[in-house]
Amino acid sequence: MEEAVTDQQILDHLERTTLLADGGLETSLIFGRGIDLPLFAAFPLIESEDGIAELRRYFEPFLTLAAERGLGYILEAPTWRASRKWADELGIAPDRLARINHQSIRFLEGLREEFRGRVDPILISGCIGPRDDGHHPDRLISAEYAQTYHSDQAAVFAESGVDLISAMTITGVGEAVGIVKAVRDLGLPVVISFTLETDGNLPTGEPLGEAISRTDELTDGGPTFYMVNCAHPTHVGPAVAGSGGWRERVRGLRCNASRLSHDELDQAEELNSGDPVDFGIQHRRLRTSLPNVRVLGGCCGTDRSHVAQLRDAWLAP
Repeated sequence: MEEAVTDQQILDHLERTTLLADGGLETSLIFGRGIDLPLFAAFPLIESEDGIAELRRYFEPFLTLAAERGLGYILEAPTWRASRKWADELGIAPDRLARINHQSIRFLEGLREEFRGRVDPILISGCIGPRDDGHHPDRLISAEYAQTYHSDQAAVFAESGVDLISAMTITGVGEAVGIVKAVRDLGLPVVISFTLETDGNLPTGEPLGEAISRTDELTDGGPTFYMVNCAHPTHVGPAVAGSGGWRERVRGLRCNASRLSHDELDQAEELNSGDPVDFGIQHRRLRTSLPNVRVLGGCCGTDRSHVAQLRDAWLAP
């Protein structure tokens, strides 16, 4: 276990290099490898040797993409669903849940050792997901409730020695604020990644710029930086058009392969993986609007081919 980095060290890394990330973990395992993931939860895999082997086979090609171009990497824990509500529905007791979150970080530390000297830096991130469905929030939760709810998982990550905590597919400002406060109470860097609908707004209807500005206002600029995930690049475009200093706070993109809406994706019986080449092209068109983006990966429907095209398109002169 290595000493966790500071906010400034993370930002310094982003000034020096691009950090890649993985693609669509859950969709890759379900549709690509035929693995059953009840409730879209990958975290129980960490409890078995076969599950760990599947996770290793999934992550290693993405780390190799970083090694090929001398880039850094953010290793995101497979713990997006590993919080109380989802564990309760899966019949997983709190002590077992804490153990899984801890073991997930140990697994990532092993991967970092395997790629030490080939990829630098490699940051380990504890991944937190929304309490409710990331596409269709059942109800908005207050910042106070979110802070209490997410504090248990964040505390396990802090004890496990993560470099940062990333909250992915966040649908509203209240939950974002609560997560930031829970993580900051532990003294760790925190990243907030909002999800967008096809119109470029959050599922709550709030514009991305307003969500970032309000979250910063209510947390005294608490997030180390912001990201967008689980939306196609063409859905991000309208959200970041125009002006606004808030765009400088967006430093990462993890987009979906498909242009379909969240509703359409949820109803689809087959994986829509889109066109990896077009995926890269559409990202490149965002470079002017998002000049500070240095974290690049995928989300639903993406695999190594999408991240490879994204990497090359974004880094091209």
